[in-house]
Amino acid sequence: MESVFKFIVDGRKAFINLIDELTLDQLNEIPAGFNNNIIWNFGHIVVSTQTLSYTRTGIKEGVDWVKYVAAYAKGTKPSYYVTQEEVDELKAIAIDSIKQIEADYHAGVFQTTTPYETATYGATLNSIADVLVTSIGHDNLHFGYATAQRRIINK
Repeated sequence: MESVFKFIVDGRKAFINLIDELTLDQLNEIPAGFNNNIIWNFGHIVVSTQTLSYTRTGIKEGVDWVKYVAAYAKGTKPSYYVTQEEVDELKAIAIDSIKQIEADYHAGVFQTTTPYETATYGATLNSIADVLVTSIGHDNLHFGYATAQRRIINK
C-alpha cells in the first residue's frame, strides 16, 4: 500500500504544480464547453477521497466534517470566486488528508468497511485498498480535465 499512497501524493503534487502555474482568474475561469473550472476539479478530488475513505466506508457518519464539501461534492459546480486563501488551503488539505488516511490505515482504522458502489465507475469498493485505487483513477480523470481546461485558457 505504500506505493499507492505515494502515487496519490505524487499525482496531487503534479496537480498542485499545474495550479501554481496559473493566476487566480485562470483557476476560476470556466472554459467554453465545460461546466466547471480548474480549481473546482482540484477541490473535488480533495473532498471526494476523504468522503469515500471515511463516510462511504462507514468509518464516519455524514460529510459535515469535510471542509469545502458543499462547494466541491459530486453534483456541484462553481458558484463563487475562489480566493487565494482557499486555493492554498485546498493544496494543504490535498496532501495532509492523504497523510491522515495513511496514518489511519496503519493504525487499523479501516479493517472493517462497508462496501460502496461508485456512481462514476459502477465499481463496488469493498476495502480501503479499493477506495484508494479508485481514488487514483478519479484524481487522474480530474487532472486530465484541468489539463484540457488549462490548454483552452492559455490560448
